[in-house]
Amino acid sequence: METYISILRGINVNGQKLIKMDALRKMYEHLGFQDVKSYVQSGNIIFSTQKASPEVLANTITEQIAKDFGFDVPIIVLTIDNLKQIIESNPLLKDNSIDTSFLHITFLAATPQFFDREQIEEKKNDGEQISFSDNAVYLYCPKGYGATKLSNSFLEKKLKVNATTRNWKTSNELLKIAQKTS
Repeated sequence: METYISILRGINVNGQKLIKMDALRKMYEHLGFQDVKSYVQSGNIIFSTQKASPEVLANTITEQIAKDFGFDVPIIVLTIDNLKQIIESNPLLKDNSIDTSFLHITFLAATPQFFDREQIEEKKNDGEQISFSDNAVYLYCPKGYGATKLSNSFLEKKLKVNATTRNWKTSNELLKIAQKTS
């Protein structure tokens, strides 16, 4: 058995695409997944199953959500090692002045091919920092994520890949839960 972390984009936000976590956990169990755990209400599910491609798992879950709940939800599935590598590779942590309560990770479903980095960086507010990797964008938003122009939707549009954003605390908590499950 392998432990995976799935992060769903855009559920239970502003009254849109509402899914109760107990219903979502049951759906995962119906798919044959084990040790299903959710974290907060925004669609973070940790589960175990036979070793499989994260892309195949994401497609399976996306299809089942469409059947059970009637809407399309982009999903990114990570292994524990993927998530750990993303967290440990955060270059913004090198700056000791950063308050981690204002750090975010935008997880990418695929490596962006060609994008205009300068055009994205021009949207930064004062004090904000952004750094890119193959599978994540690291954001520091000292005035809060709600105030940034570097939103998930903006980054998806500019990078041309599906993405979903989590704050630093949630990202680390998902790793802890997954490591306890495995």
